[in-house]
Amino acid sequence: MSIPCTLIPGDGIGPDITDATVRILEAAGAPFAWDRQLAGMAAVHACHNPMPDATLDSIKRTRLALKGPLETPVGEGFRSVNVALRKTFDLYANVRPAQVILPGGRFEKVDIVLVRENTEGLYAGLEHYIKIGEDEKAAAESIALITRLGSERVIRYAFEYAVAHGRKKVTLVHKANILKYSQGLFRSIGQGVAKEYEGRVAYDERIVDACAMQLVIKPEQFDVIVTTNLFGDILSDLVSGLVGGLGLAPGANIGKHAAIFEAVHGTAPDIAGQGIANPSALTLAACLMLEHVGEAAVGQRIRAAVVTTLREAKSVTRDLGGSATTGQFADAVIAKLRA
Repeated sequence: MSIPCTLIPGDGIGPDITDATVRILEAAGAPFAWDRQLAGMAAVHACHNPMPDATLDSIKRTRLALKGPLETPVGEGFRSVNVALRKTFDLYANVRPAQVILPGGRFEKVDIVLVRENTEGLYAGLEHYIKIGEDEKAAAESIALITRLGSERVIRYAFEYAVAHGRKKVTLVHKANILKYSQGLFRSIGQGVAKEYEGRVAYDERIVDACAMQLVIKPEQFDVIVTTNLFGDILSDLVSGLVGGLGLAPGANIGKHAAIFEAVHGTAPDIAGQGIANPSALTLAACLMLEHVGEAAVGQRIRAAVVTTLREAKSVTRDLGGSATTGQFADAVIAKLRA
């Protein structure tokens, strides 16, 4: 039976890498019935709304989406559609696996899954200007909201992920030495949840700045990391850099009632429409989506084909030192699937 799924090509290189990913999925027999919708600047141009009702209605119906990168104006304009989607559908856990695919890099043994709280913290959108004298914007205040509910569910998700995937350790990353209330609450809840998994999953803690240093010195000491929203945003890009950059980084946004899978890199407007973008991140995100809907075997076949294509380096895009087009890379992956 086909599985309904909302497909959001996105902005910039999004349509190119989405089309390539859909071709790969169809060649592998992935059972998705696509409902194409718009978001971001593409939606602004088409219907003057970065997050149209039709797109929201589609995700409410399918409870599943695959999304290309979306453009967000810097410092002005509408707020991030990515953040808005996470809040609208309460996608509380952002999951970012980072595993070495290409040999010859600085590290050979990185295999980290970063679980980031996705709806609270400094990204909760609780901010305003403060008027002083005649200056309407004399100061700005942003509130880092940490709740017991939000902390417990994302920390528990990290432990359950570790159990389900045979992972051995969860590291909680915080800044409770300075932010004693907000980060202290997150840390204390983590300690409580960890006790429930004693004997099954090991637990340790790192202060965020020390964690960043240790990640670039000895990343193989980390297994599953769970942290708050801002720290997770920063560290997830850091761990992606350990394994070759965002071009190979898939992401999942998981909630109780919906899940959205995405390439976590940007829209790359400088190469948009040229057909030379690397679709690997979105294709690997689709593999995560296949696992989510109970089609893990199909996802593993696709991932193996992508990894083999990347390692052979015969049909890779220019960001990886090759000259293949987006379509030629997809063709090479499809050939591996059919071999």
